[in-house]
Order: sequence, then structure tokens, then C-alpha cells
Amino acid sequence: MTGAMSWPFLRLYILVLGYFSANAILNVIIPLQGNAWGATNTTIGLIMGAYLLTTMFFRPWAGQMIQQYGPIRILRLILIINAVALLLYTFTGLSGYLIARILQGVSTAFFSMALQMGIIDALPEKDRSQGISLYSLCSYMPGIIAPLLALGIWQSGNMTYFTITMIAIAVFTGVLGYTARIDTRPSTATKDSSDQRTGTIGSLKQLITNPTLFTCSLMMLTASVVFGAVTTFIPLYAKELTGGSAGVYLMIQAATVVIARFTLRKKIPSDGKWHTSFIVGALLLLTIAAQLISLSVIIGAVVLYIGAICMGVAQAILYPTLTTYLSFVLPTHNRNILIGLFIATADLGMSLGSIIMGPLSGVLSYSGMYSICTLLGVMLIVFTLLKRRTMERGINNLLN
Repeated sequence: MTGAMSWPFLRLYILVLGYFSANAILNVIIPLQGNAWGATNTTIGLIMGAYLLTTMFFRPWAGQMIQQYGPIRILRLILIINAVALLLYTFTGLSGYLIARILQGVSTAFFSMALQMGIIDALPEKDRSQGISLYSLCSYMPGIIAPLLALGIWQSGNMTYFTITMIAIAVFTGVLGYTARIDTRPSTATKDSSDQRTGTIGSLKQLITNPTLFTCSLMMLTASVVFGAVTTFIPLYAKELTGGSAGVYLMIQAATVVIARFTLRKKIPSDGKWHTSFIVGALLLLTIAAQLISLSVIIGAVVLYIGAICMGVAQAILYPTLTTYLSFVLPTHNRNILIGLFIATADLGMSLGSIIMGPLSGVLSYSGMYSICTLLGVMLIVFTLLKRRTMERGINNLLN
């Protein structure tokens, strides 16, 4: 096999599988454990949101450091920090969970940027979208089995299994990460550090002044609020449904993401052009999914699981499509930093989905909160249609 499916890249995808397995388990354990300790939805949302909120702040710096020192050197250091975070979960309480989530946020900022930038820089343009899609696919694959594993650990009442699992993941990712290789092309040569810092400061302005980056970032931010609200509160919401299971929902959603990303990986545009209908289709699925989840408390668990399928397809399409598009239209000299800023908006959205939607669910109920997510989806569709001409100009926007 060659290109995105060659052995060096397969090793990276396996590393991604191991790394994100821990978070797939923690997405179930933390809300349940927090609820058992008497934490409010606001507190649970804050702890869950701290992870990606921290990741958001470190993304731009991660892009700069990776561009300066290379992905492999950064990867090896960050896996040590991640191992420390995983160990903290095994013997601390809520405050320790918060610290561990922050450490995880730091490590994920560098880990995901190192892998994605390494893949983008090492693959030819024709294989770029496949590489990003396969990376994203492997980051979701743990969600197929891990939620059920987490529920099994929780229901057993023996958290020793949780401790063993966290240690095993830390060791596995450490060993695999220290033997990984990424051969980047010469175009990724590093710059003087002072130029890097100037580029980072200047790049922050482009979140507003660059219309393509601004539009993609705002879309990803809003969509991620919905994704974050689902990930954080489904373990608690499913308990209100007759026959509802958070493990089954998360398994279906993750399996849908994996299947859709694999089967559609060659369909995701990799030509540097903006495809409005493709994006609107993904956003429509996101909107339908949020509404189905909201109605499931009335209609039943079957509707919840249909919503999981729609949500999974939306996740499978939206992120790699926008990332691939930006990898073509952004200037190469600070592309890593700008893509880091874009991914940071996705992290911010996921965090806000936990932090803001937590109090809203306390006021409106979980069903009402997911209705708000439906409204966000409708607004996104309208926004995308209004920005159609701006985005279709693509790379020409950089010259304005």
C-alpha cells in the first residue's frame, strides 16, 4: 500500500486509536462519577469543558512549536504529559479530575497538531484529504467500544479496572509514540523563532480579516457547540429515556463516524474548491440529529439512536472537509498556525457545549437544551448560504 494507507501512516493511525481511547472512556466515566459524587451539571460541564478549552488556548502555540521543532520531537514529549494526566484520574477526586483534564487539554493540542500537520506535510496533495479523514476516523473509532467498556467498568463497581485501563493506555501510546516516524517534505523547514512569534501574533488577526478562515472557524465553532453538548450530557440524558442507553448511543454515533469517514474518504473534496451543497448537507444532518435527540424523551429511544446516525454522518463530513479546504487556500508560510487557530475554534465550541449548555439544561431540561442546538443548526445553514459567494472565491480572498 502507498500514500495515506502506507505502513508508516498506519502506525500513526494506530497511535491515534490508542490515544483517544482514554478520552472515549472518560467521556462516560466523568459525568457518571461526578453525578455520583453529587456534582451539579454546571460543575460536570466545567470539568468536561476544561479539556478542550485548554486545548483551544494551546493550539496556536502548538502549530508554531511543531513548525519550529518538527512533529516527532513534540509528540514524544507530549505523550509523557498525557501519561501523567491519565494516572491522576486513578486516585484523585473532582479537583484532581479538573487538573487532569487541563493536562489532557495541553497534550491533545500538541498531539493532534503534530499528527495532522505531519500528515498534511508528508502526503502529496491528491492524498491529503484521505490522510486527514483517516486520522479523524481513527480518533472516533474508540468511541465504538470504549463507551460500553466504560459502562461495564462503572456498573461493576470495581474502579480497579479503570486504573488498569488508564495505565495500559499510557504505556501503549508511549511505546508506540517513541517508535513513530514522520518524513516531512523540505517545504516545512523551520524559520527563525522571532519570525515565528511575529507570525503567530499576525495570524490571530486573520481569524477576523481573512473571510475564508473566519467563515470556516465560525461554522466549526457553532457546530462543535452541538457536538460538545451531545458528548457531555448524553450519559445523563439517556437515563431519562425508557430503554435509552448512553453506551448504545455513543457506540452507534462513533460507528457511523467511522463507517462514513472510511466509505466517504475519497468523496470529501480535495481540490481546494468550496462545495456549498456538500457543507449544507452535513449541517442539515446536524440539525435533524439535534431535533431527534430533543424529541426522543417523548417519542422513545429509537429516535435517539436515529439521531446518533445523523450526528455521526455530520461529524464525519464537516471537520475533514473544512480542514482540507483550508489546507489549500491558506498561505503556506503560516498555514500550520492558521489551521491551529481553526482547530482551536472547534475546541472552543466543544468546551462551550459543555460549559454553557450545562446551566441551560438545568433551566430548560436536557430536551430543551437540545432544541437550542437545533436552532443553532438552522442558523448555520442560513449563514453558509449567505456566505456562498465569498467562500467560492477561495484563494482569491487571500489577495484582498
